[in-house]
This record gives sequence, C-alpha cells and structure tokens, in this order.
Amino acid sequence: MLDEHSVLLVVGTGAMGLAAVRRCGSGRRIVLADIGTEALSRSASALDAEGHDVTTVEVDVADGASVDAMAKTARELGSVAAIVHTAGVSPVQASAERVVDVDLLGVAHMLHSFESVVAPGSAAVVVSSMAGHLAPPPSPEDELAIARATVEELRSLPRVAAAAAGDPGFAYAFAKRAVAIRVAAASVAWGRHGARVNAISPGIIATPMGRAELASASGQFMRQMVASSGIGRLGTPDDIAAATDFLLSPQSSFVTGTDLLVDGGAVAAVRSGQLTSPGETS
Repeated sequence: MLDEHSVLLVVGTGAMGLAAVRRCGSGRRIVLADIGTEALSRSASALDAEGHDVTTVEVDVADGASVDAMAKTARELGSVAAIVHTAGVSPVQASAERVVDVDLLGVAHMLHSFESVVAPGSAAVVVSSMAGHLAPPPSPEDELAIARATVEELRSLPRVAAAAAGDPGFAYAFAKRAVAIRVAAASVAWGRHGARVNAISPGIIATPMGRAELASASGQFMRQMVASSGIGRLGTPDDIAAATDFLLSPQSSFVTGTDLLVDGGAVAAVRSGQLTSPGETS
C-alpha cells in the first residue's frame, strides 16, 4: 500500500537515478526531477508502467530558485524521507564553467534548499565520482573556504573560479572533491534536523556517460584502472543503487558526512601503485 507521507526525490533521470527509484522507491511517492522534459516524460512513463507513483519536476540544479521550487513541490507531496541527487555533467559533455555550475553549485543548492525540508529520519545521497579521490587535494585554507562559504559566495571563491575557467577534466575532478567537502559540512546542519547526508563516488559505471568517457582521450587510462582493480569489471547502475539503498536505510543510522567509494577498487589500485595495462598478467 502506498505511504502517502513518504516521498523519495530523485534528481536526474540517467541510469543511476532510475536504478535508485527501482531499488528504493517501492511504496513511496516518487518525485523525479531533470532539466529536460523529454527525458522526464519518458522515464516517468516507464516507472508508472512498473507501478510507481511519479510526479515530475523540471529543474536546473545550477539555478537556486529552480531548486527551491523543486523542494517546495516535494514537500507539498508529503514527508521527504529520501533524496538521491544524481544530476551532473562530465568533461566530455560540457565546458569547465558548466561542470562547476552543475556538479558543484547544483549540489550546494540542493543541500541548502532541502536543509529546511528534511525531517527526523530523512537521508540523502549525493552521487559524486571517484575522480574527486584522484584529484590533488585543495590546501587546508581552500578546503575551509569551500566548506564555510554560503552558496552565493561559493562560485566566486578564487579556487572555484579558477577551476571554472580552466580545463573541463580538471574542473570535474575539482568539483567532485569539493562536493565531498560540502556534504561533510552540511551533515552538521542536517543533523540538527535529525537527517543524514552522504556522498557516493562511483567508479567507471556502464552508463551512457561512462561509455562516453571510455571513448574519450582519457579512456585508455580508465580501462587500465578497471583492469588493475580488485574487482576487474565495470560497475553497473545497480551497484550504485545498492550502496544508495544502504546509505538511505536505518542500517546506516550512524553514517553521515562521508563519501563512499564504490569503484571496484580502482582508486586503491592507483594509490597502491598497481596500475597495469589492459591484458597484462602478473
């Protein structure tokens, strides 16, 4: 029976977002949000045919007013019990400026807008990327500035502005690193409302975005990471949905403010100096 008071918000209609709905959405009202009406309509129709109760919302996560309106819609439907934020663009899809605006500012807007919406027991998961774990860490001063800046101040921080004006690949890795910083900082404020928020950093996942990355200039290195990893395969959207389900569930009630690597061990292989070429045997 549908619980009219429990809302699952999923931002992004890509493969990981839809996998999260199917894993975590049964018995809940689903608010499905994306920037494109065509993708929203197509995804909502598919989920409706599977028995889900879906309300769609157009949103541009880079626009704070748009995110505020999405939060209002979700709250009007019931208690927002769970949020899964998957919206993002990759460096093969967008400029450095757009990457920063969507991947970093979009998360900052969501964390801010929903702080006053979440209730005791609510939980959110932000989908980030293993790229953030491979990026050079910001200085302690920059990290503190990223953590403490208001949403309005964040975009104008020198470190953020420099990333937005540079190489898209660097901007992507920086944005994902900064997402983990913002999630950690937001977990304290969310905790005062009895809510939790965590990030997941997927590895190379078999999605259209992941396939595009594998076909890019960095694809060879990415294939080397997969071949060298402990699991030795691409991830699936269901792998990310399973981790998301755990972080949204009561089983993780003592987990907040963290960034969970779900990458098959690729980052571990890089950091431990065990990167090998595809097909190389030990």
